[in-house]
Amino acid sequence: MRDAMADAATWADDVRGERKNGPWHYIDIPRSSQRGPLEPFCGQEGCVTKAISEQLAILKDKNADAAKRADALRYVIHFVGDLHQPLHTITNADEGGNCMPVKYFRRSPHEHNHSFSPNLHSIWDTAILERDAEGADAAEYADTLEAQFVADIEGWQKAGIHVDEWVWEGYDFAESVVYGDLTPKIAIEPNVAVHSCSDDNNIGERLLRQNIVAGEAYQERAAPVVEKRIAEGGVRLALILNDAAKANP
Repeated sequence: MRDAMADAATWADDVRGERKNGPWHYIDIPRSSQRGPLEPFCGQEGCVTKAISEQLAILKDKNADAAKRADALRYVIHFVGDLHQPLHTITNADEGGNCMPVKYFRRSPHEHNHSFSPNLHSIWDTAILERDAEGADAAEYADTLEAQFVADIEGWQKAGIHVDEWVWEGYDFAESVVYGDLTPKIAIEPNVAVHSCSDDNNIGERLLRQNIVAGEAYQERAAPVVEKRIAEGGVRLALILNDAAKANP
């Protein structure tokens, strides 16, 4: 069952190009925004909170086409994970950190086809987690996190389903740690539309020249955030799926 869910969890990324629904995977809240309703930040093509709401409605509809409900289940699994990655909830005119080149430990950033590697988004997607896992496979790492957060899980369950609040939690982590702990400090960019790292007066090149570093000190601050968001995401996904199952046994 764990393998089946793992396969389902990555499907939405596999089809995002074909289905042209990339904006469903995130919500772009500009840095220094004030807490409030999320609708103003959800673009015309949708965003992660709207996608979760719409796909849950399909999943709960026993009259919906079976294939569409299966897709909806895959989408919900994926998008709940996405919104617990802090850089899926914020932007600094840098495509959620994708246009921010960083030196990660010994890996220096390089440019290829107007994109940069490593970049802030990619290290939060994989590198920080993989370093934190210390070679453990997914099952062992999950067991480690479950033991680590055993005292918190009941509280997360009792808190219930509050998707917008989960987004703002991620946003706060992004401000305080993801951006806040980088060296040097990163200025807040004007809130302009960015579709490539050449936009916003060549944001990628400008940031590359700042020689942004994420090393040992950054990893030590980032890893606990990654651990907590993964653990919370798992518990909250279970809440959502259990609720959907009750609505449609």
